[in-house]
Amino acid sequence: MAPFYRERNAGESKRHNMGVAGNGVSGLGSPFGELGVEFSHSELRETAYEIFVATCRPSAGKPLSWSPQYQRSGEREMSLSPSPSPVSFSSTYSPASSSPLQRSLTSSAASTVKKALGLKSSKKSPYKDGSPARSSKRPTTVSELMRIQMGISEERDSQIRRALLRIAAGQIGKQIEAMVLPLEFLQQSKASDFLNPEEYEAWKVRNLKVLEAGLLLHPLVPLEKNDSAAGRLCQVLKGASERPTEIGKNSESMQALRSTVMPLACRSLDGYPTDTCHWADGLPLNLMLYQILLEACFDGNDKCALIEELNEVLNLLKKSWLMLGINQMLHNLCFSWVLFNRFIATGQVESSLLFASENQLAEVAKNAKAIKDPLYANILKSSLSSMLGWTEKRLLAYHDTFQADTIDLMQNTVALGISAAKILVEDISSQYHRRRREGVDVSRNRVEAYIRSSIRTAFAQKMEVVDSSRRSYGNPRNPPPPVLSVLALDICDLVKYEKEVFSPVLKKWHPLAAGVAAATLHACYGSELKQFLSGITELTPDAVEVLKSADNLEKELVNIAVEDSVDSEDGGKGIIREMPPYEAESVVASLAKTWIKLRAESLREWVDSNLQQEAWNPRAETEQFAPSLVEVIHMMDETVEAFFHLPIPMHQDLIPHLVSGLDQGLQHYISKAKSGCGTKSSFVPTLPALTRCTTGSKLGVFKRKEKLPMFQRKKSQVGIMNGGDSFGLSQLCIRMNTLHQICTELEILERRIISHLRNGEFTDMSALNGEEAKFELALASCHEGIQQLCEATAYKVVFCSLNHLLWEGLYVGEPASSRVEPLLRELEQNLELVASTVHTRVRVRALTALMKASFDGFLLVLLAGGPSRAFSRQDCQLIEEDFRLLKQLYLVDGDGLPQELIETAAILVTNILPLFHEETEDLVKRYKRTVAQVYGSSISKITLPPTPNNWSPSDPNTVLRVLCHRNDKAAIKFLKNTYGLPKKL
Repeated sequence: MAPFYRERNAGESKRHNMGVAGNGVSGLGSPFGELGVEFSHSELRETAYEIFVATCRPSAGKPLSWSPQYQRSGEREMSLSPSPSPVSFSSTYSPASSSPLQRSLTSSAASTVKKALGLKSSKKSPYKDGSPARSSKRPTTVSELMRIQMGISEERDSQIRRALLRIAAGQIGKQIEAMVLPLEFLQQSKASDFLNPEEYEAWKVRNLKVLEAGLLLHPLVPLEKNDSAAGRLCQVLKGASERPTEIGKNSESMQALRSTVMPLACRSLDGYPTDTCHWADGLPLNLMLYQILLEACFDGNDKCALIEELNEVLNLLKKSWLMLGINQMLHNLCFSWVLFNRFIATGQVESSLLFASENQLAEVAKNAKAIKDPLYANILKSSLSSMLGWTEKRLLAYHDTFQADTIDLMQNTVALGISAAKILVEDISSQYHRRRREGVDVSRNRVEAYIRSSIRTAFAQKMEVVDSSRRSYGNPRNPPPPVLSVLALDICDLVKYEKEVFSPVLKKWHPLAAGVAAATLHACYGSELKQFLSGITELTPDAVEVLKSADNLEKELVNIAVEDSVDSEDGGKGIIREMPPYEAESVVASLAKTWIKLRAESLREWVDSNLQQEAWNPRAETEQFAPSLVEVIHMMDETVEAFFHLPIPMHQDLIPHLVSGLDQGLQHYISKAKSGCGTKSSFVPTLPALTRCTTGSKLGVFKRKEKLPMFQRKKSQVGIMNGGDSFGLSQLCIRMNTLHQICTELEILERRIISHLRNGEFTDMSALNGEEAKFELALASCHEGIQQLCEATAYKVVFCSLNHLLWEGLYVGEPASSRVEPLLRELEQNLELVASTVHTRVRVRALTALMKASFDGFLLVLLAGGPSRAFSRQDCQLIEEDFRLLKQLYLVDGDGLPQELIETAAILVTNILPLFHEETEDLVKRYKRTVAQVYGSSISKITLPPTPNNWSPSDPNTVLRVLCHRNDKAAIKFLKNTYGLPKKL
């Protein structure tokens, strides 16, 4: 239905949605909807005041009759609340009482309504101030109080009262709700009642617009599409809008207007006649008028305070409910909106208004659970959505909205927002009822959304600084590292402030408020950190600074989350799962391990490229080790020093990796140092096959004559061992010294590492035991290498350098003519060279190895010398004498090896020599006995016994070899008959 009247007074406001308090302060737009007719604020205010006066005064001098609870007829039958609520008014005026408008104001106790709403009564009404300056202005009745509160002049009030007297006189005994008030005003008022024609014309237009809004645009009973009365009223209003209309008491225009208005106003939903007229009780017109009446409850001098006479005024406002179609539910909703809107309109300085509005919403929530009226549901949804929209705009970024000194305001804002959200979701939303079984917690979900949104907003603001630095840094992906470190500190401050200021408030609705904030910040910073880490390729101080800051931040955030959730059902597991570790320490450790690996590879590469050129000659008389070792140790020292200068917090944790890396490089050097030097087994000659010895004086003479010139011609091989090749005796000794020097240097390096750890700021002294700094593998390789070199050197000397004197010369032919003295002379030269070259702490091992090699060579000659060596029982004495001289060589007048060590090494030879004393028959018996003991069978059933790993007088092969070298016919016969052994190889 198109409106016929436009605002004619240019000085009036043209706002359709009346969100304006009675004294003109601005708030939010009205959530109740648009009127469709342009009403100024003063027009609505005057209309509301007319309704208030009309419903509260007696008609025709007789008090009006009021019932304790109002019920609408037929079409809207909604009962008032059966019990008093914070704003349910049970006190009513009795029929015998005087006019409520003329009731005198008294110094009554503080408003019970204000107490119920949680509003303090700390301020006195200015109208109760007894000072002389105010005494002339102080209202004495509720009527005068409301006139002043609503800003109605005394002249206008008198006009209204005169008109009501005329109406009452013309309709004696008729209830006011049975009248269409604007229509009656138009009929009973005269142009002479107004100061000038313009005022009268404006007043007339206002009443016509009220009729249009109440009967055509927003009727309580919906109009049918072709309603004839509505059509006639449209024609009348259209004519009045096009030309001035004379409306008198009995004028034709008045009769035409009445004839169209009354049928429309008296309609009912069920079609039956009704005594109540519906002209101001349609939505949203009635709510806008009632809102203006409620706004009159605010103090004119203190726009944030409700008047002390609130109880009296609200009781009077209740009398307008029947005419306006207001019930308890609509009152609760409208009053809550008015309190909320006044808080906004007055600059959001009085948080108690929010608290009062939230308390009033508790009554709205009770009503909402039982309401079935779709019109009320729509108004409720619109009002609550407006409230929720305003609160969420602030709560979704509460870091920008509230501070520590406004925390009470924040608490009231959250409470209001949660109350509105719960009604919207739990009582209005159909989806909620379908999901109710899933355990939806509206309060918790809303507060969590506020926390996460506000935290992200606060983080984004701090990231603006980072983005600015990123742009100036010239790297579009990564900001300069120090900025991220500062950001981490800022985040620490932010989460601490959150925990101390905001979390205690939000915890009322969300038990893990601080934990949610910590988890959100963890995710926000983690995203930036991940981007930063993707660009790191080396361990720089700036990178480590960022990672250290990130690690400290993460510990702070996790601690807050854990502390906040210690009493939760899952112990905080849900929150902690939202915080996957930054692993900053692992990133640092990984970069540090990469750094260590590169250093170790560099050491290995140097060994590969330079050790081939090592001559293994002593650098000086005081440094009997390889020059290459000096460079290797220098590289290791530099690596250790550089490692402890790395700006990382976990030196101690990475020590095993550092030691392992250097250890591997050093093992490579050790392996190269002993490579190609051979082993003990590589120099021991292959044993010849068993034969019988060659007997006879002629052979003996021939052998002796053949061998003697050979000893004279054969020159010493010591020179070959000491020559320029890297495997000479001197060079082998230098290799031993070098490995020993490595052990010494590693002990020094271990002590240096421990010292660095003890002086480090990140070291846990209680966990420091030094084991992590041990180069165990390299040390083991050194000791193994020294032993290998000692044995290889010894057996090389005995079986290679002195081979012509030992294997090819000793006891060949006649034992008496080829004894041990030449061997001893050459062996003594080698002993002197070894003793003078190797380090004192390696000397015993080297000489011992040489002694064992010579003892093994001596015994090998006796047991595996081949057919050219034949011994009689009488030769045993000279053999024993030669072995005594050989042992004596290592004593060197007490300056050589200890006697006990020599005797221990000689035990094997000492145990074998008695076999050479035995008679041949006894040897044969011993042999047969040992065979039976070892193999458990007779001698005829076995082949030749295998060569043992160690010679022994109880070993059949050892005894058999003594028989093979026995210069005796009985032995030769036994060997020939038993095994068929030949005399030649």
